[in-house]
Amino acid sequence: MILERWLMPDEVFPDFSSVTPDLLRERGIRFVFSDIDNTLATYDDPTPPPDTARWLRSMEEAGIRVVFVSNNDRERVEGFAGPAGCPAYWKARKPLVGILKRAAREAGASAEESLLLGDQLLTDAAAGKRCGMTVFIVPPIRDKTTLFWRIKRRIERPYMEKFARSRGTGRG
Repeated sequence: MILERWLMPDEVFPDFSSVTPDLLRERGIRFVFSDIDNTLATYDDPTPPPDTARWLRSMEEAGIRVVFVSNNDRERVEGFAGPAGCPAYWKARKPLVGILKRAAREAGASAEESLLLGDQLLTDAAAGKRCGMTVFIVPPIRDKTTLFWRIKRRIERPYMEKFARSRGTGRG
């Protein structure tokens, strides 16, 4: 049961662009703590692609602050975040929560007004839930196919299927 509490997202969306400023305002969300790789861009995108840049601008124009919190290294995260003009935290070690809590504290964000946006239940959802944040999950843009990643996705599958059943949407 404890794993389910940490791994079940609040919502699942087809992609990050479905998470709109209006939706976030309706939910009282003022801060988005977002993963980068496979959530907003592929691992191959060194800077935000045009659709990601538009989404980031729409958040900024709506007064919603986006902060990147990634498990990737400093070079990758700063290289992506710099052009976006967003604060960024690297080597977050999600599902551990220390860096995510620091990011929220430094942004002046409470858990109630914060969203964790990511593509993985075992890292992103677990960290966000443990911090008391709303958690939105999107499917990976282009998933890795190594054995390690296939095992991670297989562990996540029952939780995604349960989420889909609870929403009456069939399989996850």
